[in-house]
Amino acid sequence: MRGEAAGRDGGGARGPREQVLSFLIPMSYYQEDFFREYLKMMANMVILNLLICISLAFWIVSMTASTYYGTLRPISPWRWLFSVLVPLIIATQGFKKKSLDHSGALGGLVVGFILTVANYSFFSSLFVFFVTSSKLTKWKKDIKKQIDSEYKEGGQRNWVQVFCNGGVPTELALLYMIENGPGEIPIDFSKEYTASWMCLSLLGALACSAGDTWASEIGSVMSKSKPRLITTWEQVPVGTNGAVTLVGLISSLLGGMTVGIAYFITQLLFVSDLEISAPQWPIIVFGAAAGLLGSIVDSYLGATMQYSGFDQTIGMVVNHQTKDSKHISGKPILDNNAVNLFSSVIIALVLPGMSWFFWPRG
Repeated sequence: MRGEAAGRDGGGARGPREQVLSFLIPMSYYQEDFFREYLKMMANMVILNLLICISLAFWIVSMTASTYYGTLRPISPWRWLFSVLVPLIIATQGFKKKSLDHSGALGGLVVGFILTVANYSFFSSLFVFFVTSSKLTKWKKDIKKQIDSEYKEGGQRNWVQVFCNGGVPTELALLYMIENGPGEIPIDFSKEYTASWMCLSLLGALACSAGDTWASEIGSVMSKSKPRLITTWEQVPVGTNGAVTLVGLISSLLGGMTVGIAYFITQLLFVSDLEISAPQWPIIVFGAAAGLLGSIVDSYLGATMQYSGFDQTIGMVVNHQTKDSKHISGKPILDNNAVNLFSSVIIALVLPGMSWFFWPRG
């Protein structure tokens, strides 16, 4: 159970790309800086145009398939417009506020578009996860800088972190559209078995990510007691992978519950036939369960497959072995991003089966 903040920003030394640019085109430092920004702007414009073309292709294919087969619901122009503009605004704001770096903003744009066009409940869950996680990462940052050796200002997430948290939901959203078409449906195993399974898998993956982030960001600074390693229950330094606290576990449950509440409220607003469907309130309960279970799974994987050592020089826990580090737990098999990915996959597989067994029938 660790915060999701990435490593520190690089220093002032110029990298290979800048050296190549300087060699090919002789220019001053300020000209080089302007040229790099110009290239970034052009790359953004190209990717944005590609995204618009892809989204238009989605719409055209949807309309064609709906006309030919007469079964799938087409993507309306308003849904298409909302699915492009809103994720674009959110990704832009995330980049400006340093919640996302350049690559993370582009990755978030893709994830946001696919989830939004598939189901507004998917979008609201993703939105709540992103906003709360970003706020919590920046919360009490002065304390976190003292306990996290890899704390990054603003908690900027890159494309790897975006896809490790949003990759599973994105794949499930695509499968959902293939199975059901774009649009909102009630979760009802008796009427929409496969689609309900996919919806709960997606909810589980997002609630798992939210639960882990809430546990890491709140538990590390609010817990009055030292964390304990989940595998041995021994007390370990703050920041150790796989360490848990009571405050962190409660926070993970609340994080998953918050995602579930967002999904539930969106269902109430956009699903028209709720009165003849199974009750939807269990979404909140299973969202909370996914947050708590996801945090526990993440902690177990972190305690066994992530290296944790205490570096005597800097006085902090590190995720890689150094000459001054003393081993605490785990083997250097996975990094934090891989642990997050595996945790979300496990919860996405487990939650629908658990929900099917306990879900009240309509």
